[in-house]
Amino acid sequence: MPFSYAKTNDLRIGIISAMHNEVDLLLQETDIDHTDSIGGMDFNVGFLCGKPVVIARAGVGKILSAAGAAAMLNNYNISEVIFTGIAGGVGDDTKVLDVVVTTRLVQHDFGEIRNEGFEWTKGYDGTDGYYSCDEKLVNLAYDAAVDIVGKEHVFQGIVASGDQFVASESYVKKLREEFNAIACEMEGASIALICNRYGLPFVVLRTMSDKADGLAHETFRNMANIAADNSSRIVMKMLESIDCQ
Repeated sequence: MPFSYAKTNDLRIGIISAMHNEVDLLLQETDIDHTDSIGGMDFNVGFLCGKPVVIARAGVGKILSAAGAAAMLNNYNISEVIFTGIAGGVGDDTKVLDVVVTTRLVQHDFGEIRNEGFEWTKGYDGTDGYYSCDEKLVNLAYDAAVDIVGKEHVFQGIVASGDQFVASESYVKKLREEFNAIACEMEGASIALICNRYGLPFVVLRTMSDKADGLAHETFRNMANIAADNSSRIVMKMLESIDCQ
């Protein structure tokens, strides 16, 4: 329905994803009170696992995810933000369907194009180019992931975000060597930047759908839905331990 919402004092947990399959399971399990349309995005307001939530699929890439996060934080009283979804594995030890609980994020494609080629820069927002997730949410996400998929399949570390689907062994090596990344995706750092601007805690949770290599497109097609549902189950497990009141 058209948006005509007056912001209330009711705190809600914000859950954001990029693609339909990353929120399908969550929406199936949510008792949705109503859906607001803001800027071409649907914001589903209701209760999931007994907790008040707003769930949105912002779209793929840093622009849409930043716009979705800003719209959510401007129009709802959000206590914390969980970004859920899938990613490409970059770390040597990560495998398809392993889970990465993000500790820090970086925009790997932010920089300057010179005659010598691309040079990454840290940005112009007064940071070192990295954005740290909330420690409490990281711990909750890690414990929930261990419960769902087992400790041997859960990793913590840096995730590199950029507006490209990475399917290149050489670029994966670059992400490891330059950023110490263990996964790559297309939205997390922009969510982090917006949450930092609004002073809200956040965490980014990713299940590996591929290894970001030459086989990434094929692996993604076969494993993306399974990976997305794994992340959703972890989010629901997290909600058992979050009190946004």
